[in-house]
Amino acid sequence: MLIGIVGKPNVGKSTFFAAATMATAEIANYPFTTIKPNKGVGFVRSRCPHLDFNVNCQPRNSACENGVRLVPIELLDVAGLVPDAHLGKGLGNQFLDDLRQADAFIHIIDASGSTDAEGNAVRPGSHDPMEDVIFLEREINQWIKGIMIKGFDKLARGAHLEGQKVEQVVHDRLTGLGVTEAQVSAALRLSDMPQRIIDWQDEDLYRLAANIRRLSKPMVLALNKADAADPETVRRLSELEGYVAVPTCAETELALRRAAKAGLVSYTPGDPSFKVNDPSKLSAGQRKALDYMARAMERYGGTGVQRCLEKVAYELLEMLVVYPVEDEGHLTDHDGHVLPDAFLLRRGSTARDLAYKVHTDLGDNFIRAIDARTHRVVGHDHPLKDGDVMTIVAKR
Repeated sequence: MLIGIVGKPNVGKSTFFAAATMATAEIANYPFTTIKPNKGVGFVRSRCPHLDFNVNCQPRNSACENGVRLVPIELLDVAGLVPDAHLGKGLGNQFLDDLRQADAFIHIIDASGSTDAEGNAVRPGSHDPMEDVIFLEREINQWIKGIMIKGFDKLARGAHLEGQKVEQVVHDRLTGLGVTEAQVSAALRLSDMPQRIIDWQDEDLYRLAANIRRLSKPMVLALNKADAADPETVRRLSELEGYVAVPTCAETELALRRAAKAGLVSYTPGDPSFKVNDPSKLSAGQRKALDYMARAMERYGGTGVQRCLEKVAYELLEMLVVYPVEDEGHLTDHDGHVLPDAFLLRRGSTARDLAYKVHTDLGDNFIRAIDARTHRVVGHDHPLKDGDVMTIVAKR
């Protein structure tokens, strides 16, 4: 799973990325700090099955902290987007191409209104963040539309004459974006397109592109710099109909992760608060900064960074976590590791889908699966549930 961190310049994208991954990303108060995309690994949380089975787990592809399994996900921080990026303005073409394989977006918005449309610093509150929501969606919609219309007239005429399925024509144009034919079909139904493909006009194609974007690359709004924003602005953005929005304080998250690493505080990402380990070791400036962070976290129930990742994974992409084991009795792999791996799969995935996730040969040679919780033998089309522990049996 790949999540693209998007937004205009200078809104805290790289800070959010660094906080979510603890990766080194250049952070500065001017537009286009990020030139080349930064790629890193964050995680989403899941209850570890070792609690239910009363065993000690030995994670291999993830980590476990106090019964919480930390399942890795990929994040991509790209160059900032400005109006007319789809026409090549700013670093637009590079920005958009970098996002082709993203499964979803987290749109970082400066909720404090202290950056204009180009990402330049302005007086706090003087720019309406709602304008950023609209412009970024428009740019991505135009980008998708631009990919669709390259040579479209000729394709449309050919499809009309040959009776080719409209879904296939559109899907063939967008395969490089990771868009599925099912998503194209759903977008066509929502878009109320003219019956004949040769009658599609520019506004029809834009409407279709917008619906394809909503279905294939869903988005969470990260209302960043919420601690410095007008509470009414944060409330208004949080209640936007049709959007998932989370108030975030990326700088606070990054500072707390660094402080926790240094042993100054006890903090687990996603927690609503933190604890100072030894106040006597802090300077007056550090105590003041931590007091400020604590008040902001109390207001919003945490920094919001981890919540954004999990909103994308569990709500927008409808992921579940499944634990494959080779021996369902001992919950081990062939090396004897207990509950070694945790995999994210889409809701609706089957036992065979899990087999393919583990290894192509397991999927190709699938015979049956065994549910380690119930010890039931299930077939290839058995739907998986969140937290399932499964053994795959395959031909050798």
